[in-house]
Amino acid sequence: MRWAARGRAAAGAALLSVRGHPRHVVLFSLAAGLALGPVSPAATVAAALAGAALAGRTGVALLAAGAALGGATLADARLAALDSGPLAAMTGERWEGTAVVLEPVRRRGARASARVRLRGLDDTAVVRLRGSASPGVGDVVAVAGFVAPLGKYDAFQRRRGAHVALEVDRFEPTGTGRGGVAGALDGVRRRAEDGLGRGLPHEEAALLRGMVLGQDEALTEEVETDFQRSGLAHLLAVSGQNVMLLALLVLAAGMVTGAGLRARLVTAIALIALYVPLAGGGPSIQRAGVMGCAGLVAALAGRPASRWYALGLAAVVTLALNPLASGEPGWQLSFAAVAGLLALAPRWREALRRARVPGPLADAAAVTAAATIATAPLMALHFEQVSLASLPANLAAAPAVAPVMWLGMVAIALAQVSPALCAPLNALNGPLLAYLEWVAHVAAQPSAASLPVRLGGPAGLALAYAATVAAIVLAGRVGRWLGARRAVAVACAVAAAVLVLAPRLDAPATPRPGELVVSFLDVGQGDATLLQHGGASLLVDTGPPGGPILDRLREAGVERLDALLITHAQADHEGMALDVIREHAPRLVLDGGAGWPTPVRRALPRTARPAYAGQALALGAIRLALLWPPRPPPGWRADGDPNARAVVALASVGSFDVLLPADAESDVTAGLELPRVEALKVAHHGSEDPGLPALLARTKPAFAAVEVGKGNTYGHPTAPTLAALRAAVPRVFRTDRDGTVRLRITAAGVRIES
Repeated sequence: MRWAARGRAAAGAALLSVRGHPRHVVLFSLAAGLALGPVSPAATVAAALAGAALAGRTGVALLAAGAALGGATLADARLAALDSGPLAAMTGERWEGTAVVLEPVRRRGARASARVRLRGLDDTAVVRLRGSASPGVGDVVAVAGFVAPLGKYDAFQRRRGAHVALEVDRFEPTGTGRGGVAGALDGVRRRAEDGLGRGLPHEEAALLRGMVLGQDEALTEEVETDFQRSGLAHLLAVSGQNVMLLALLVLAAGMVTGAGLRARLVTAIALIALYVPLAGGGPSIQRAGVMGCAGLVAALAGRPASRWYALGLAAVVTLALNPLASGEPGWQLSFAAVAGLLALAPRWREALRRARVPGPLADAAAVTAAATIATAPLMALHFEQVSLASLPANLAAAPAVAPVMWLGMVAIALAQVSPALCAPLNALNGPLLAYLEWVAHVAAQPSAASLPVRLGGPAGLALAYAATVAAIVLAGRVGRWLGARRAVAVACAVAAAVLVLAPRLDAPATPRPGELVVSFLDVGQGDATLLQHGGASLLVDTGPPGGPILDRLREAGVERLDALLITHAQADHEGMALDVIREHAPRLVLDGGAGWPTPVRRALPRTARPAYAGQALALGAIRLALLWPPRPPPGWRADGDPNARAVVALASVGSFDVLLPADAESDVTAGLELPRVEALKVAHHGSEDPGLPALLARTKPAFAAVEVGKGNTYGHPTAPTLAALRAAVPRVFRTDRDGTVRLRITAAGVRIES
């Protein structure tokens, strides 16, 4: 009862504090309207009512509600302007002309794309590239291709102003670049990129460009994975840390040269305004730039900066420019981190100092813990993992981060004179960059470094934040009861226990002795099925390019594959085959797409064998029989739909059979001799198949799984397919809804994990 009374008193005090800052309430109401306007009218009305309730006084309440509704109206108008380009009406038509490259080319497996501005139309599109073309930002290129809707892997570009994609069949550099202010900035950026690479090995140069300019395209997959699992990925995204360090560097240099306060602040604002587009101009750096400039303007005016007001102002400015920016994970994480720092870091810093933790260590620990906890639910939502190694890794990395940034920023300035001048600074930076890579690698190695966590969408996110707030409040109560030093000791003990127990929580889904594990893997709109028994592992298909198959295999505890079966030559099945082969070195690769001239086919190892009916494979207790397609006759050439020759396989361990038809539907399977099976991977992601009821009547599976991507544009799985499955199969699963589904089969029965 006493704690409940104290909780009500604390909530009342917090509400009074909010109502004591009416400008803040109105500003955040405007930001909420801008963010929620594109979502739904109901969300906008809820934001208006919440703003009015927080404001208290009638006049301020009306202003807050009006700001939320006005923000939604402004967002709708801004989106209408952004979506008014002519490309949206040209789907299916061919377009030829020149375009300006707006961002570095990004590659995922065999897929490459970049956002461009089409000249003549004054509209933005995503070009889907073939080959190894890698133009720089600002380059003018000749483009020809067909206009297509944005798909699964480039839909996020709509939030950046792109309306459609171009399936490019001609993409050639013109040798020219854009002009004006943007062209001048391109020149500054190119000299900076050149300077930051002088005298450094490739990996260190890529890391330095990532930390200073936010260009992570050249980082290897291994380095990116290490930084993600260790909780150091934020170092590769330019954000508030970069702006803060730049401002400190400029202010310190101004003091050394004897410049006045006004001159130092004006110079810092000017350099921040230059740095934001130089670092890519993304939502996170936009927010950081606005916040940094707002704080410096407040200092210039002789008034203490209101950090919360600066945060709200940054939200309003970035959302007014692009109301869809709030859908960017980077934007969300950036704001959550800053909010966590403002709300939690000061009191935690003081608690640590009272516990006699040294000042610099207390500062670093408080800041890292606050940012980590504030962003953990979002990390779980967007990336399905939370790093448990974040706090120790960030504490270990902290001494090197600021020197790397400062040396890099000075190098950018020197590069404008001559990139060669950067070599001495890069020589100083080299050992620091190598140290950061070492910290990330060591921290990422334990299985407990990154804990897989899945949230079910916005509702799950809200519950996660509610649980986080409750845990923080409870920890605060316990801390006051125990005292600062004891609370720190208990926190350290809990952290140690988590590190000991987390490997069990994060234990790979490897089979127990005598257990067969059949995993229908959630890889988006594509297929990937894993069978494990004893020490043997068989993977059937790898999902789409850029998909999470490597993460899924890591979660399953796979180190090396015994066999990889690629069922046919379509990207949603073979898209990550080369990545899987490079990472897990399968002893045998069976190629069901032999003959089709895809990029994956051309790059497969020479030891890959064509797959056709009649082949059988034994991997320990796992038996794999290929039922389709027939062996091609001499002189056969690939033609038509690869789905028609997709491999149909039957996998068995003991009396448990799994039918894996890939994308082969009843027009293929109706002519095959099929036994009764215990489990079925539904063909073609659950597309409509009139022969499915007959197939189910013949095979009588107890379990069926549809491997399908969330929000796919094909309407998979279709209503008739779901109806047929529900009528005939006791347990039906979908990876878009259930995530990865595992059947654990033992003599005692089948246990299901999802």
